Amino acid sequence: MNLNVGDNAPTFTAPVSNGQNVSLKDFKGQKNVVLYFYPKDDTPGCTVEACGFRDKNAAIEKLDAVVLGVSPDGLAAHEKFIEKFSLPFILLADTDKKICQDYGVWVEKSMYGKNYMGVARTTFIIDKSGKIAKIFEKVKPEGHDAEVLEVLKTL
Repeated sequence: MNLNVGDNAPTFTAPVSNGQNVSLKDFKGQKNVVLYFYPKDDTPGCTVEACGFRDKNAAIEKLDAVVLGVSPDGLAAHEKFIEKFSLPFILLADTDKKICQDYGVWVEKSMYGKNYMGVARTTFIIDKSGKIAKIFEKVKPEGHDAEVLEVLKTL
């Protein structure tokens, strides 16, 4: 699926790290959503990105937004990641990769000459009406939190 700014964000419901299920519609009309897709819990780039969002979480919440992280990892891996780095936001377990596919971030990648399927590090900012306000592709983990904050200030 090719998504663009202004499109309705694909809806989803997924198990999350707090033992509940979360749906995008839970936030509609109430919060802007920072929906960030990352490849794997507790790996170097993913840790930098998650800790950046952790450190800016209070500022993000003041801008009427919530952070939701999504990866194909299961709940047990998410719980360890949250505990190890004191992450104050929830992580969605997309073990069947449906959310990744719906958002177009489950892609063919290449490393050391081998092709494989994986998550393209991407962030979607979804406004309170459920529309995509911004898409960050090929995210560089360092400083991404500040980029997201700047966009949230404009909503």
